[in-house]
Amino acid sequence: MKTPANESPHTTSTAAPSAAWLAEGQSSQRDMLASLQTLKAQSEMPFNIIASHRHNRPEIFEFADSVYREPSASATDSDEQAMLEPLEPLMPRWQFVLEQAKNNNVKVLLTGRNGIDYEAHRETFDAAGIRLLTGATSVAALEAIDDKFAFMQQCHEHDIPVAEAWRFDNVAELEALLATHGHQPLCIKPVTGIFAQGFWRLDLAKNDGEQYDSFEHLYFTEEKKINTAQFINAYANSLMVHERPIPMLLMPYLSGQEYSIDVVCEYGEVLAAITRYKTGKIQHIGYEQAVMDVVIPLIKAFGCDGIVSVQTKADDDGQHRVLEINSRPSGGIDYTSHSGVDLTQVGFGYWLGLTDKPKLADIAQQITPCQVRSIMVSVKIEENASE
Repeated sequence: MKTPANESPHTTSTAAPSAAWLAEGQSSQRDMLASLQTLKAQSEMPFNIIASHRHNRPEIFEFADSVYREPSASATDSDEQAMLEPLEPLMPRWQFVLEQAKNNNVKVLLTGRNGIDYEAHRETFDAAGIRLLTGATSVAALEAIDDKFAFMQQCHEHDIPVAEAWRFDNVAELEALLATHGHQPLCIKPVTGIFAQGFWRLDLAKNDGEQYDSFEHLYFTEEKKINTAQFINAYANSLMVHERPIPMLLMPYLSGQEYSIDVVCEYGEVLAAITRYKTGKIQHIGYEQAVMDVVIPLIKAFGCDGIVSVQTKADDDGQHRVLEINSRPSGGIDYTSHSGVDLTQVGFGYWLGLTDKPKLADIAQQITPCQVRSIMVSVKIEENASE
């Protein structure tokens, strides 16, 4: 098992080739590191692959040449795992990564889940010769992307087809919106969030006044359906919501096909992209031009930069509408490799200077449509491994 360089008594380094650094991500860091190792093996120009994470993640670190443990600044840094003891003296994550990146001749840094922290110091990274990939090129753009309501308003300003949404912050506002818009199928989700957290379909506008069964959302949990009266009651009586208000969105539920689009982009220009949709457990990989006709102006409008993912869904008329941008690689970006185009390699090959700038039209021609089934894998963890 690799020892993080900042936990080793021997951290001095000699002159090194250029390097790519993948900081802590949401769920694709391991797959992307593996893709970079394949790219490295095929490349005539040597480069190093560095990974960092605030937790001890040997299953991720095994695909990196060098690894670092990122500082954990506060209790809010600890979501699914125990918080690390902070390094002494504690320094901001971005500053720690910057210092180590300069020591390791890093040319490209993908920031993963903490993009805004890094983006606020873009000029400092630029001055160090580090190509910073946060998903956009300003804090304002990243904040607009994270706030789904602000995001949708900005899409309207740019005439980009987007799902409608109405914000509510309390029960009275929700009930008023339901009175106005309850004639149509509706759904609810938080203004900010990931992994479909807080998303529910309501049973309004079902045929003949039919309602979702009161036990349905507890039994068929993956369906994300809930009786409207039950949702209102739960929201109104929630101590969690009372103590920490959660801004929510009420939206029309779109009935068409949902797509996830993985995008390699630079300063608002789409360099490469792959579209995929899911039926059951099967991912259908390809390149749908009708979907890309919405994605291309979207990426331009928000100045997206790096590797991002977009979600769209078609309405009753078949018009693809934007749901959201995630300013980081999706958990399914590795699926793209089955199409003959590995987007991780396309992006990093370009940013490391191994290949010419990708052209979207050329990449689209190289994609072989295919179907992919995701499977679970396991890795052995040493008994003395600690979080």
